[in-house]
Amino acid sequence: MTMRNYTFVKEFILLGISKTEGLENMMFGLFLVFYLFALLGNLLIFLTILVSSNLHTPMYFFLGNLAVFDIFFPSVNCPKMMAYLMGHSHSISFQGCASQVFFYHTLGCTECFLYTMMAYDRFVAICHPMRYTVIMNHSMCTCLTVGTWLGGCVHGSILTFLIFKLPYCGPNEVDSFFCDIPVVLSLACADTSIAQTVSFTNVGVVALVCFFLVLTSYIRIVTSILKIRSSEGRNRAFSTCSAHLTSILLFYGPVILVYLRPASSPWLDSVVQVFNNVVTPSLNPLIYSLRNKEVKLALRKVLTQVTPPLGHKE
Repeated sequence: MTMRNYTFVKEFILLGISKTEGLENMMFGLFLVFYLFALLGNLLIFLTILVSSNLHTPMYFFLGNLAVFDIFFPSVNCPKMMAYLMGHSHSISFQGCASQVFFYHTLGCTECFLYTMMAYDRFVAICHPMRYTVIMNHSMCTCLTVGTWLGGCVHGSILTFLIFKLPYCGPNEVDSFFCDIPVVLSLACADTSIAQTVSFTNVGVVALVCFFLVLTSYIRIVTSILKIRSSEGRNRAFSTCSAHLTSILLFYGPVILVYLRPASSPWLDSVVQVFNNVVTPSLNPLIYSLRNKEVKLALRKVLTQVTPPLGHKE
């Protein structure tokens, strides 16, 4: 197909992670383990929250949403990556590449908003405990969740439109294991300055505004906790925030390294993206189950119900 002397590409070639030639089988095994752990671990967390009535609170409502996102997020690129590690084609269609960009940034932005909502939930619970159930009622939680989804979709749609309205006439080799803004834009056959500026600004503004809101919430939270006289009360309050803080650091670290700093080596970017896309979603179930007594107790009850005692006969 030609237009304005351009021959548009119909597919891209994913080059994968550089400097890993000959390690395909080992990488496939590692990614498979992390991916399955992300799927099964987050599914278990979601089902535990769903069936445990004592976890039907705003805090765990948002945690259940986080588990759903951590199932979808690695599924954007892991299946394709593992397929070509097994020897299948590295090619991805133009539409498939656009879909990866859209869903990756839609889910990433949605998760960013969700972490902000979770910080706000902890702020209300600790700083305004007497009004918590009034402020964080069912309608409020539903509106906040729907808002995160809609905001993520708008964010992903804007970025995808900007990137894929540009002409791509070759080369078509994507220097990464999935389609993302920096590596795809480098292949465009036109001026990408506007797309780069808007993309950088869009991602940066979303990440920085959410991070600022989270930081503001936790400054207020820490101030309130320090006013609690009993050490037991302070420890209990801190324990409800520790898992969320750990997830925040794991989420924002890769975002800052990839999008909010000068470009570096593709290999380093790929390693950071692997951590963000595959490792972090598999760690969240561990973080929230090991550092939360209520979740641990609910998990034990669910596992006891679905796993009959040894020697038990129907």
